Amino acid sequence: MHEEVVMSAERPSARRALPVTLPSGGHLIDLLRRILPVCLVIVVSLCVWEGAKFLFTIPDNKLPHISDVIGVFMTRTQGGNGPLLLSQMLINAWATFCVAAGGFLLGSVLGFVLALIFTHVRLLERGMMPYVIGSQTVPILAIAPMVVVGLGAMGAPGWVAKAVVAAYLTFFPVTIGMLRGLRAAPIQAVELMRSYAAPGSQVFLKLSLPASLPYLFASLKIAATASVIGAIVAELPAGSSRGIGVVIINAAQYYNSRPPVLFAAVLVAGAVGLFFYGLVLLTEWLVLRNRRLES
Repeated sequence: MHEEVVMSAERPSARRALPVTLPSGGHLIDLLRRILPVCLVIVVSLCVWEGAKFLFTIPDNKLPHISDVIGVFMTRTQGGNGPLLLSQMLINAWATFCVAAGGFLLGSVLGFVLALIFTHVRLLERGMMPYVIGSQTVPILAIAPMVVVGLGAMGAPGWVAKAVVAAYLTFFPVTIGMLRGLRAAPIQAVELMRSYAAPGSQVFLKLSLPASLPYLFASLKIAATASVIGAIVAELPAGSSRGIGVVIINAAQYYNSRPPVLFAAVLVAGAVGLFFYGLVLLTEWLVLRNRRLES
């Protein structure tokens, strides 16, 4: 008994000392292992791009050089008298990100509420889940104009209509992920809490909700990128003056004269999605880090 007490008392100190005893290059090696595959994929993609252009002699007006796509960011708009294209891209990217964030929040709340309702009322789940799934089979290009025009006729601001379209793509993964997460708690633990006459709110807050967090964040990562797609698509029929969707449409119209601009706009749109995904990933790390330390 005395040895067990000593060992249990020594474990926390040993666990706290572990990061100090790690070699100084350990974290660097782990970081390189994460970054190198990403860099390798980028290098291979660029080589395939330039290689295909060289082998098949693709003209610049159909597939520009990578250097031209990167260099176009530093050109000036409005015939050379306006601001840099990079600054204009960042302004439009911020506009799209704000709409995507609004749709992300709206869709996440809706998905969370639906999952909570379906968990407690199985009859509603059986009756409504086919419609929830079926809603995702309708092309977003068909939904966006109806939502934008309909809400516009009701006097809603333009950003609200675009956020609703983004939420349309966001709520489904959150609903499915959260529904799976709320049922991930061990049945033995649920029965134990109920045997102690724990109210349903405590079972939810102390057991079901913590068990659902990994599933929730997995679905939020999908929802983050989906909200960006919804925001870009919603900008097309909304007559917006700003947004990456507007830049893509304008660049597509003048593709023959300035093809690098369209590729630059697509790169910025992808960067917005990656940035949003990174924010969700950072939030997940901050929320779940205590759980990882305990394990």
